[in-house]
Parts: sequence; structure tokens; C-alpha cells
Amino acid sequence: AVVSTQSTGNLFNEICSETLDTLAEALEELPDFTPDVPELFDVEYNGEVLTLKIREGVTYVVNRQTPNKQIWLSSPVSGPKRFDFVDGSWYYSHDGSSLIELMETELSNLLDFEFEL
Repeated sequence: AVVSTQSTGNLFNEICSETLDTLAEALEELPDFTPDVPELFDVEYNGEVLTLKIREGVTYVVNRQTPNKQIWLSSPVSGPKRFDFVDGSWYYSHDGSSLIELMETELSNLLDFEFEL
């Protein structure tokens, strides 16, 4: 059981890191493709927590929750959500929303630009 738990934990960390790395990279490149990026737009990522500040009072926080094997999102638009990795994507069990689709939709609306991951 210990080996199984350990390998599951390693797999979670790999998948989670890949997701957060991809998201951070896309957000860091966003100003290059978006015509009117707010002046305060900022992305910070330390491998555990990804913080996206769009403008004053509009901040996203995305972080891994290793004990729960989840990614947690704090959104200024939709509030807090906890995503589980199911069938190749991160889903919020309460409404079935996908982390990637939610971020794409909310950021597209906030930035008035079609953001795609």
C-alpha cells in the first residue's frame, strides 16, 4: 500500500506541476498577445502557488493541495473551487466545470480578449 500511495503521490505531483507550469507560462506570455493588458498585470509562480493579478482587487490564486490531491482556485469572479484530476482534466465536482475552461472563460471576459490554453 505504501508503494501505491507513493506512486500515486508522485503522479499527482507530476500532473499538477505540468498543469501549473503550463498555466503560468501561458499567463506570462499573455501581455505579448493582448492589446490592452492592464498596467498592474502580474504573474508570480513559485512551483506551488500561482498568483495572477489583473488589476487592483482582481487577483487569482491557483495552488496545489497535495494532501487532498487537488488544485485549488480562488477566483475574483467565481469564488473558491477545488478541482480533482478526472479522466485527463481538472474538474470541480460540484458543478462539473473544468479548471482550464473556467480560466479561459473568465480571463477572456476580464481582458476582453480570447484567451486559450
